[in-house]
Amino acid sequence: MKESIKIFLHDIKNSSKDLIPIIAVVAFFQIFIIQRIPENLISIMIGIIIVAIGLALFIRGLELGIFPIGESLAIDFAKKGSLFWLLLFAFLIGFSTTIAEPALIAIAQKASVISGGKIEAFMLRLVVALSVGLAISLGVLRILLGHPIHYYIIAGYILVVGVTFFAPPQIVTLAYDSGGVTTSTVTVPLVAALGIGLASSIKGRNPAIDGFGLIAFASLTPMIFVQLYGIIVYMISDSNTLQDISLVANNSINHVEEFNFLKIFLDLFSVIKDVLPILAVIFFFQYFIIKKRVAHLHKIVVGIVLVILGLYAFIVGLEMGLFPIGETIAYQLTDMKNNLLIYLFAFLIGFSTTMAEPALIAIAIKAEEVSSGKIRQNFLRISVAIGVAIGISLGAYRIVVGDDIHYYIIIGYIFVIILTYFAPKYIIPIAYDSGGVTTSTVTVPLVAALGIGLATNIEGRDPLIDGFGLIAFASLFPILTVMGYGIYSEILKNKEKR
Repeated sequence: MKESIKIFLHDIKNSSKDLIPIIAVVAFFQIFIIQRIPENLISIMIGIIIVAIGLALFIRGLELGIFPIGESLAIDFAKKGSLFWLLLFAFLIGFSTTIAEPALIAIAQKASVISGGKIEAFMLRLVVALSVGLAISLGVLRILLGHPIHYYIIAGYILVVGVTFFAPPQIVTLAYDSGGVTTSTVTVPLVAALGIGLASSIKGRNPAIDGFGLIAFASLTPMIFVQLYGIIVYMISDSNTLQDISLVANNSINHVEEFNFLKIFLDLFSVIKDVLPILAVIFFFQYFIIKKRVAHLHKIVVGIVLVILGLYAFIVGLEMGLFPIGETIAYQLTDMKNNLLIYLFAFLIGFSTTMAEPALIAIAIKAEEVSSGKIRQNFLRISVAIGVAIGISLGAYRIVVGDDIHYYIIIGYIFVIILTYFAPKYIIPIAYDSGGVTTSTVTVPLVAALGIGLATNIEGRDPLIDGFGLIAFASLFPILTVMGYGIYSEILKNKEKR
């Protein structure tokens, strides 16, 4: 018992360090720029403490439950030698974790509003879930075949860009964002464990090179499928002018939702609902297909419970403190009409929220483990956070000046392709995955609030068209910075050898 308490306190200490950048950014802008003390200061402080506890529980739960069962399933499937059941398992994991994703539900509802009802919210969620299921299956097949990941990813980028020129403008930014919101906090560790476990159990595969990449597939395919779906819908529907919904949007997003205790219980049920489909798929395949008992079941169960409680506490803490003040600062900065302050806030909030992102922490732990120390956990997280910061600040600039998003994305993809040929092999799959893990529990709500807040307060911008797209920027630029980190590390090693 004493040892468990000691480990838990150590986890809280580490998670508190992860939150310091967010606290510093919010405090700096609130005190020195906005020059106002928040009215709900006590609630904010309590919220931050709850977030730290939630992070600690989540990480401990991953180590006890999610990682072991994911890797164990992958090894058992490899031993079983059944390609059909392995690919079906990969598809169902991708589909089941995506269809109930809260961030996707929110995006789908916005898409329905933008299209004047032409795009159905449930159908859009179904399209995205199918695309993620197919993506995970394709990623697993790539591991089995031993193909280099960059050929698949580059082909996917070409398809994304090609389809963009035919897709209706009302769906493009939402399609780009849909690639970022599909990889949830629970999905990422499980999918990563599946890929690494599979690569570890197949002779001739390297877990660092072949094991990563599944998350990159899950982030890429929705961008293609959603745009294709948008093209079909707009082709078969009447070419009526879109309804003027900007006023409705402005009224619905210009307020900060107050925290209430009823929402605590709703959040808990929401987290359980998100985790249940994943558990159903896992235990069905474990007991009915592989027909093998789960080793150390009591530890797995404790780990899953800790993951649920950790995510629950995390969400409650965010709702109590960080989200309201983050949204308030975003609106206050746009009212100050100082673009440089907007870009600075976008950069700093992008960096600080990414450093606290649970999905990124999970991937960084695994990356350091399977790379035998070549990839340092902290350096990887900092590289990803810098990429997100650059992406969000550039995305904020795009909203301010009113440019089309696809030109930025195309140029970004070109740079990704160029860096791919210079980056060391072991960093490429992790770099591709890093784009998907940055847009999760912490980042998505704050980034979405910033984008919509900017588009709402800047004259000539439509919040439902110009306000989206920041998530796409936050997914793209970490790929560049992580590959840059890998190249720089190799240069330093070569200098030391000489």
